Amino acid sequence: MSKRERISPVDTAWLRMDRPTNLMMIVGVMMFEGAMDYERLRRTLEARLLPYRRFRQKVEHDATGAYWVDDEDFDLDRHLHHAALPAGDHKVELQKMAADLMSIPLDPNRPLWSYHLVDNYDGGSALIVRIHHCIADGIALIGVMLSLTDASPDAPERPGPPLKMARGEEGPDSFFWNRVFEPVTQGMITAYNLSTKAWLKYFELLTHPGQALDYSRQGVGMAAELANLLIMPADSQTRFKGKPCGTKAVAWAEPMPLNEVKAVGKALGCSVNDLLLSAVAGALRAYLVEQGDPIEGVEVRAMVPVNMRSKEDEGKLGNRFGLVTLLLPVYIENPFERTFEVRRRMDELKGSYQPVVALGVLAATGLAPKFVQDIALDILANKASAVMTNVPGPQQPLYMAGSRLAQQMFWVPQSGNIGMGVSILSYDGKVQFGLVTDRHFAADPENIVCRFCTEFEKLVYALLLDPWEDLRSPEEIQQSLEDELAVFAGAHKAEKPAAKPRKPRQPLKRKAAAKSHAQPPSPAASPPAPADENTIAGSPPPSSGD
Repeated sequence: MSKRERISPVDTAWLRMDRPTNLMMIVGVMMFEGAMDYERLRRTLEARLLPYRRFRQKVEHDATGAYWVDDEDFDLDRHLHHAALPAGDHKVELQKMAADLMSIPLDPNRPLWSYHLVDNYDGGSALIVRIHHCIADGIALIGVMLSLTDASPDAPERPGPPLKMARGEEGPDSFFWNRVFEPVTQGMITAYNLSTKAWLKYFELLTHPGQALDYSRQGVGMAAELANLLIMPADSQTRFKGKPCGTKAVAWAEPMPLNEVKAVGKALGCSVNDLLLSAVAGALRAYLVEQGDPIEGVEVRAMVPVNMRSKEDEGKLGNRFGLVTLLLPVYIENPFERTFEVRRRMDELKGSYQPVVALGVLAATGLAPKFVQDIALDILANKASAVMTNVPGPQQPLYMAGSRLAQQMFWVPQSGNIGMGVSILSYDGKVQFGLVTDRHFAADPENIVCRFCTEFEKLVYALLLDPWEDLRSPEEIQQSLEDELAVFAGAHKAEKPAAKPRKPRQPLKRKAAAKSHAQPPSPAASPPAPADENTIAGSPPPSSGD
C-alpha cells in the first residue's frame, strides 16, 4: 500500500469548496497553429507531466481528514481525451465545449485533472485543460504548463520537469502557512503564526460582529484587516449577483498589442493593470447600460488573487496566494476619470494586509468542520460579484508537441455564489481578455468581452484626438471616430453630423488630474514593473496570480 500524504489545510479548503453550481477547477484553453499529433502529445504528457507526483495521485478521505494517495491503477488514457469540432463557427463551438466541461465534475476516484485535444479548430488544434484547484494554484499550474512547452518546433522530446519542480510537492509539516505567513507586499515581511489561538480569534469575530467593528476602529494591523473583511458591505446589487444555476458560458476577445497598452500607461502615469481594469469596468458599464439597468453609483467588487510565493516556494505545487478586494467604479463614464480612480484604489491596496489575512482565513477554514468553512467563505464570497486574474505570460512564442501556441486563456473557479470570472493574460507581445459567466447572470459573455478592447480603444483615441482639459464624452468620441472613418472611405460627410473641432494636442497638465479626483500623473512616470502591475492566483516573477 502506498504511503499517504495529508493534504494541507489550504488545499483541503479548496477540495471541500466544490458545489454543483461552482466547481473548483482551473480551466485553460490553448489554441495551436497546425494540427497537433495526438501520440506526440501523449508522449509529452508521459515524459513531462506525470513526473509531477500530484498528477498520479488521487484523494482519499477518512475520519482524520483528506490524503494524497498514489493511484495504483493509473491510466493516462482516462485523463487524455480526443475530439473534433463539427463544421461551422469553430470559435463558438470551442467556447461551448469549454463551458460544458466547466460544469462537469472530475472523477473523484481518480487524479483530479483532464486534457482534451480538440481537432479541426481554425485549421489547427485546441487543448482544453481542467485541473482541480486543490492540486495547485494558477501560478503553479502556469509553471506546469510551461514545462510542457519548447522554444522551437524541432526541440527534442526531452524528459520530465526539473528536479526542483518534480519534487516540489510538500507534506503538511513543510507548508509555510503551518509555520508563518509572510506578506510580500511593498517589502513588508511580517510573520503571523496561524495557531489554534488565531483560529479561535477568527471564529470569535465571525460570531461576534461587534468585536470586528471594534478592531476595525482601532486600526491595528492584521486584526483590523480581518475585521474589515468581515464587516465589509456587499457591492452593488446588479444582474451579476444572485444564485447561480451552474451552467456556464465562456468567451474571449481577440488579442491586442501589449506595447500599445504600455505606451498609454506611460503617457498617463498608470500601470498596465490600471488600464486593463478600467477597461473591464467600462465594459461592464456599457453592458449594463445596453440592458437598461441603472448604473448610478454602481460598483462591482472583484476578488483579485495575489501571489504569495517566496523564492523558495517557486516551482512547487499547492496553493500559496492571498486575495485583495477591488471595487470597480462602473458608475464612472469618463474613461480618463475611471482609469485614475482605478489607479487610486489600486494604490490604496499596496501594502495591505488583505492577502495574508485572506490566506490565513482559507487555512483556518481548512482546519475547521466543513459547515463552518461554508459559512465563513459564503460571508466573503457574497460581498463580491467576480473573480479577476491577470497573468503576465511568456513574451516569446512557445511550442507544445511540435505545434506553435497561438493563443491561450485560463480561468480560475468562482466560489460561493459568485457567477463571473474575468481573466487577463499576456503572451508573445499581446494581451487578451477572457470571461466566464453563469448563464443565470449573463448568458451572452461575448457581448461583454467584445467591449473590453473597445473601452481601451476609446481611451487611446481620446488621448490622441483630444486635449486632456477638453475631453469629450465617449459618445462624442465614438461619433468622431465614425466621421473620421467615413472621410477616409470617401463617404459624404454631409450624411453624418460633423465632428467637433479639436484643438492641437497639448501635453498633459497637472490640473487635469484634479478632474478625475486622483493624484496628477507625472509625465516622467513609467509603468510599474510587471510584478507590481499584475496579480493573480500566484503571478510568476517577471521573466505574471488563480
